[in-house]
Amino acid sequence: MPNHNLLVELFVEELPPKALKKLGEAFAGVLAEQLQAQGLADAEAQVTPFASPRRLAAHISGVAARAPDRAVSQKLMPVSVGLDASGAPTPALLKRLAALGADATAVAGLRRATDGKAEALFFDSVQPGVSLALGLQAALDEALAKLPIPKVMSYQPETDGGLANFVPGWSSVQFVRPAHGLVALHGTEVVPVQALGLRAGRSTRGHRFEAALDPLPLPDADTYAATLREQGAVIASYAERSLELVRQLRQAASGLGARLEVEQGWQGLSEPERVQRLLDDALVQEVTALVERPHVLVCQFEPEFLAVPQECLILTMKANQKYFALLDAQGKLMPRFLVVSNICPADASAVIGGNERVVRPRLADARFFYDQDRKRSLESRLLGLAKVVYHNRLGSQGERVERVRAIACALAQRLADQGLGDAALLRQVEQAAVLAKADLLTDMVGEFPELQGTMGRYYALHDGLGEPVAEAIEDHYKPRFAGDALPRSLVGVCVALADKLETLVGLFGIGSLPTGDKDPYALRRHALGVLRMLLEKDLPLDWPDLLALARLVFGDRIADPSAALSDFVYERLAGSLREQGFGTQEVDAVLALRPPRLAEVPRRLEAVRAFAALPEAAALAAANKRIGNILKKSAPAAGTAGTALAAEAAVQPQLLLEAAEKALYAALQATLPQAQAQFEAGDYRAHLLGLAALRAPVDAFFESVLVNADEPAVRTNRLLLLGTLHQAMNRVAELARLAPSAGTGFAT
Repeated sequence: MPNHNLLVELFVEELPPKALKKLGEAFAGVLAEQLQAQGLADAEAQVTPFASPRRLAAHISGVAARAPDRAVSQKLMPVSVGLDASGAPTPALLKRLAALGADATAVAGLRRATDGKAEALFFDSVQPGVSLALGLQAALDEALAKLPIPKVMSYQPETDGGLANFVPGWSSVQFVRPAHGLVALHGTEVVPVQALGLRAGRSTRGHRFEAALDPLPLPDADTYAATLREQGAVIASYAERSLELVRQLRQAASGLGARLEVEQGWQGLSEPERVQRLLDDALVQEVTALVERPHVLVCQFEPEFLAVPQECLILTMKANQKYFALLDAQGKLMPRFLVVSNICPADASAVIGGNERVVRPRLADARFFYDQDRKRSLESRLLGLAKVVYHNRLGSQGERVERVRAIACALAQRLADQGLGDAALLRQVEQAAVLAKADLLTDMVGEFPELQGTMGRYYALHDGLGEPVAEAIEDHYKPRFAGDALPRSLVGVCVALADKLETLVGLFGIGSLPTGDKDPYALRRHALGVLRMLLEKDLPLDWPDLLALARLVFGDRIADPSAALSDFVYERLAGSLREQGFGTQEVDAVLALRPPRLAEVPRRLEAVRAFAALPEAAALAAANKRIGNILKKSAPAAGTAGTALAAEAAVQPQLLLEAAEKALYAALQATLPQAQAQFEAGDYRAHLLGLAALRAPVDAFFESVLVNADEPAVRTNRLLLLGTLHQAMNRVAELARLAPSAGTGFAT
């Protein structure tokens, strides 16, 4: 029988918009997967998901009416168990055959084969292919069972009218929303399947108000999308509907000489990148899931509302009304916005007027909150933070603010000691740290928590605190997500670092660590924020010092989190560096030393990359690995060497007997002073490249010198020589980690 394309649609009441995309993808994906597993569809079958507010559907190409028969071989039991000494079947074998629908006549046809342990009996048969009706029923049941439904509801199925081919016997149904119709078309034929108390047919419904026909008959599986678009006024494909929405939004904005609020800061992006960013925007995705066919309209509001910070107006339009704000060429909010309607009336004035009336009270509320908040200064709100619980084991927000202030001031002092700040920096950092959380008690932030920090900046400017302090109050939450901007000034950096360090140390100190994919306190994000500020701002701060000063402000309230938190931070750093394009070996070599000044890590990595490109690198890395192994095995002597390696006098020249060890010592004497100076100057590239000159004497040493000499003094002296070399080679990175995994290339 020929293959045909298959369409399955479940028609329901309005689905949860934030879950719609996943529901559509999951429904189509599981349906196709199950049909492929049963042999009804090829692995190369094209699967097209559909998802609109009132339907989930899937179109699958090349589905067979019946799966091909399959040869099946089933292992029964060992021959010694299935046949007696005379070769007659045992009761155990007959019982097993009966369970498979066979009798004693099948014994002669059993196949003998070794299963790896002993000779066994196998029953070979041909399993008839499943029919599409049975296979689709099983696939549909599985697809519905695996839907990522946020929350199910119980309802009574409709028993008459509409599309419902009611199946008797269903008194209650549980699903995400009440289902009213089921379509299953294989080519032009209806497949007799059932789901949620419904029997499959060939009719669906289009737009509630604008469909040309209701119900809407579907002639075949392949005309589903076209029929819905032309006669049902519905764009069934989520992807196509989203693209159409973006096209209309951009067209409307362009006609006004404006740009969408979400496009701010997209300069330099290509056209496909701009479109993809819009498609990925949360508001675009939510609105796509709210309309069957988008129709974008231009609305406006009174310009006097622009006296309110534009972040407030934009957020209230987006969060409460699902409107799209418009910005002018300077990035300032315009008194216009875009609304997406689910209907396309000939005269849209009533729709436009209704949306303008709806938004006005929302904007008035924002103006009221803003006016009320400015009647009190940020400083006057500080006492109230003592009544706000931060964490039941870490105290109130007031206590947290004091800890952040102490850490921020310590950071500012350290930067001032490095010549990066003065008394003004210290004063501004302290002021910003103290007031950073005060806006949490404002009406605006109470209504819109997303505006914390942003409103703090506006209120700080209103209080006359100056731009550096105001910006630091806003910026201390940055970076809030991957790719977010860093704080603009050193004041903001100090407060942001303090805020994140306090969070990390405090929560690690009470054992609230991330587990698996659960990170309720966003500690991974906080750690990456600390790393980005240290590296991208090139701050001369050491991680152990930061950890110690943050730990100090908690006193005895927490356990010491240093070890676990350091592991956590260096793991985040390793992952971040690999994402930036550094090789795993390079990253492991540098971070194996746990360099305290994290800002130097990129320079160390560049130096390691340059060193690894040298022809001498592989041999020196392998030699370094061998030296490390020798020192570990010679524990007592290695320990002695480890305490004295920094002093060249520890190696006694008069005990150097072989020409090769004398040559290596001379090469070290000539190389190490300059290498030491380069390392201390932070010229890691020159430091490592200079060590390449040691390749020849190192090779010669291992070819002709026996390290474990019989005489103890000579043996110890050679270990000290190797220890000196090992220390010099591993100041920037642990070079042994660059060695080929196949081996060192040296005799052992």
